[in-house]
Amino acid sequence: MSREKNQKRKIVTKRKGKGIGAGTMEKAVDVSCSPFKILIASPSGLTPSQVSIAFSDKYDRIPHPDSSLEDSITEIWNQRLQTNSSLFNGKKFRYGGFTFLSEGGSSNEDPHVRLHLGLTDYRTFVGTNLSPLWERFLVPSEDDSISCQHSSSPLGNGAIVETSDGKIVLLKRSNNVGEFPGHFVFPGGHPEPQELGIESHDDAKGFADPNTIDEKLSQEMFNSIIREVVEEIGVPPESLVC
Repeated sequence: MSREKNQKRKIVTKRKGKGIGAGTMEKAVDVSCSPFKILIASPSGLTPSQVSIAFSDKYDRIPHPDSSLEDSITEIWNQRLQTNSSLFNGKKFRYGGFTFLSEGGSSNEDPHVRLHLGLTDYRTFVGTNLSPLWERFLVPSEDDSISCQHSSSPLGNGAIVETSDGKIVLLKRSNNVGEFPGHFVFPGGHPEPQELGIESHDDAKGFADPNTIDEKLSQEMFNSIIREVVEEIGVPPESLVC
């Protein structure tokens, strides 16, 4: 994350999609010809009632047993700071997997996705996922959460925004950002733990009802998307139709 977050230029291109997506839902699809796979798919998106959160330190990153590899996280971060002093080490939610609850799972519960979230930060993201040594952080496993247990893997968000005249909005990233400078992107960023007053897992324990924190986290998944669009494009919130 960079303090120069708004150093993106707005451009408009031909329409390819519609609306602001909060997520997708369907059983995982393995695409054998691609290094990527679609975990969940739902053309109409997900409502807040279809997204829940399991927030726990058991979904935090596990330090790598190779101490030299761990030390490289700080080394890479310090090197980045020398060339870009605007970088800021903010807290992020760490993606630790998900549980898909199908219609047959419970007659009393709507089908939804439960995200497994821990905590991480931007410094660790730069030093693991964005590191030239990123492959060394991976563990051989068909389970993504196990394979990436030593990676920061912060949860991000993004929106496809269609204008009233049938175009979609793209942004061009500044050359003074920590990742993908100069690239074209959709509006987006990250859900922010600080929005809920969370700097550590101890802060979450301050909520009287354990379900309250999960409900607030779930709502932050949706609020953060709107917030990113408003901050990065400059449109008023009331002009957005989800």
